[in-house]
Amino acid sequence: MAATSTRILIADDHPLVRGALAQAVAGAVPDADILEAGDLDGLTRMLAAKGGIDLVLLDLAMPGVRGFSGLMYLRAEHPDVPVVVVSANEDRGVMRRCVDFGASGFIPKTTDIEAMRAAIRQVLAGEIWTPPDVDLSAPADRETADLVRRMASLTPQQVRVLMMVSGGLLNKQIAYELSVSEATVKAHVSAILTKLGVESRTQAVITAARVEGLSAPATVRATD
Repeated sequence: MAATSTRILIADDHPLVRGALAQAVAGAVPDADILEAGDLDGLTRMLAAKGGIDLVLLDLAMPGVRGFSGLMYLRAEHPDVPVVVVSANEDRGVMRRCVDFGASGFIPKTTDIEAMRAAIRQVLAGEIWTPPDVDLSAPADRETADLVRRMASLTPQQVRVLMMVSGGLLNKQIAYELSVSEATVKAHVSAILTKLGVESRTQAVITAARVEGLSAPATVRATD
């Protein structure tokens, strides 16, 4: 791959982190076209406007994202674009789940710059990179694997709706945010419940939190 043809998008809400990652990218792929976004909306706009993105470096925790939702959305909406999670979270189980959700790698933010560069080159070559002590060969337990499969079956819009439900938004608020009708939101919520195998919005949020290894929100608005 010629360096000048490589376009890499860095998505992180901290400018200093984006600067450090840009430095790592520049060392890994000289003359790469480096783009930046500070939240999920900016990331999706950049992907839609620019096209031809060869790699996304994604923070798990930035505005518009909860747990694995940003990764799930990107993999559903842009399945051909490799995504590497770059995060301060160093839990090996989280790293494994990121790969289960389709990430091409996981780089802890504590990784030294030369190792980051090697990881970026490895992913651009079509391989997966995680810290050496992450065992990707061991199968996930059956319950976790089933939950991940169900979550991964959601469409991009269903992922966004579930994120907003988890944030406590009502159907009318979600409809406004997504510029769709309330009927459309209700249809998405119904599909989400079916795919996750649950009966209520609250159960859907709890299921999502369980997969993500997060605490469920204190309150979930069950109805409008």
